[in-house]
Amino acid sequence: MSKIIVVGSNHAGTAAIKTILGNYEGHEVVVYDKNNNISFLGCGMALWIGNQISGAEGLFYATKESLEEMGAKVHMEADVHKIDFENKKVYVTLSDGTEVEDSYDKIILATGSLPIIPTIPGKDLENVQQVKLYQNAAEVIKKLENPEIKDITVVGAGYIGVELAEAFERHGKKVTMVDIADTCLPAYYDEPFTSLMKKNLEDHNINLEFGQAVQEIKGENGKVTAVVTDKKEIKADMVILSIGFRPNNALGKDSLELFRNGAYLVNKKQETSIKDVYAIGDCATVYDNTIDDRNYIALATNAVRSGIVAAHNVAGTEIESIGVQGSNGISIYDLKMVSTGITVAKAEKLGIEVGYTDFEDLQKPAFIETSNPSVKLRIVYDKKTRVVLGAQMASEYDMSMGIHMFSLAIQEKVTIERLALLDIFFLPHFNQPYNYITMAAISAK
Repeated sequence: MSKIIVVGSNHAGTAAIKTILGNYEGHEVVVYDKNNNISFLGCGMALWIGNQISGAEGLFYATKESLEEMGAKVHMEADVHKIDFENKKVYVTLSDGTEVEDSYDKIILATGSLPIIPTIPGKDLENVQQVKLYQNAAEVIKKLENPEIKDITVVGAGYIGVELAEAFERHGKKVTMVDIADTCLPAYYDEPFTSLMKKNLEDHNINLEFGQAVQEIKGENGKVTAVVTDKKEIKADMVILSIGFRPNNALGKDSLELFRNGAYLVNKKQETSIKDVYAIGDCATVYDNTIDDRNYIALATNAVRSGIVAAHNVAGTEIESIGVQGSNGISIYDLKMVSTGITVAKAEKLGIEVGYTDFEDLQKPAFIETSNPSVKLRIVYDKKTRVVLGAQMASEYDMSMGIHMFSLAIQEKVTIERLALLDIFFLPHFNQPYNYITMAAISAK
């Protein structure tokens, strides 16, 4: 039996802790977390900020007490500031200031990620916010009560930025979104889909200032007043920095092998380059089935799966991850978009020669007299092998479960031709006899 230390207890850490204690007996599990709460679902943060849910209570699915009931020793507000990997020791400052030296047989690093903060003048002004933790969201919600905050600029047009833009607009604020790219969500979607989201945002009075680099944040009396780009000055009473995240690798960057962005390089068992040291969640790499190589894809679902895999391995059962496809989704003003795998644009950057097939049709037969939105679909496939490498879907209809089938297709290296002959049932309540998945696959060149 082993003494296992887990550093960090949000999604990945919590999954690992629960898996160990729920499936194995005799292991001593000690948890250190720098925060004062765990398991906060950041993906629901914009819903809370935008008053689409009544409060934050449902955004937590585990507590210190629930993990302790399972048998873990949990230390919150505990700062692990050094790890001696050679002698298997951690050095911790506890919440009361006490310095502790602890030892382990095996250790799991679940330190997550940190917001990328640009090195620009004015980034430390009052009302320049980052939104990642529960505390960040609570602070922003409190500030939104101030009637003087009327103009909000969101810097960064990825998932979090777009979600927050909607949330602020729902408060009646004048919202501007700035990004150096010429569109939104380019990491997940090709132009026909990003254009849909751009129009959706513009139709809801969100001002888009794309293709611009932020150079300075101006302020008066210590408070933000404007964002200055390379093209214009934008009035702002609050600025949200949502540029992206980087792996929190401070504890192991000088000892463990790293990925190009600083994430801990791990194998399919979540093992790092040092024996008995595992890394999971946003601080570590994943195995990306679309490129058959390690990659960095920071998603809560990936974090949970990596925690489960690491837990079984540290507890004595050898299993490997089956890899990921980076499946993801977003819903903004009822426009639902989901994707998995790689886009055409990403394939070009990677030097992969791909084809793609597009199709758009009503979800159900035209004779259906209830709500019947259309669905837009793109399937991306390898031109040489014909294997499916990605898919993107958009609709006001909730077609999100369809992306799971494409995720499995990528994982199992299904060709576009086999997809065309897939047994898909038909019933007017659900879909069409010549459904958009079959038609898109049949249409592939």
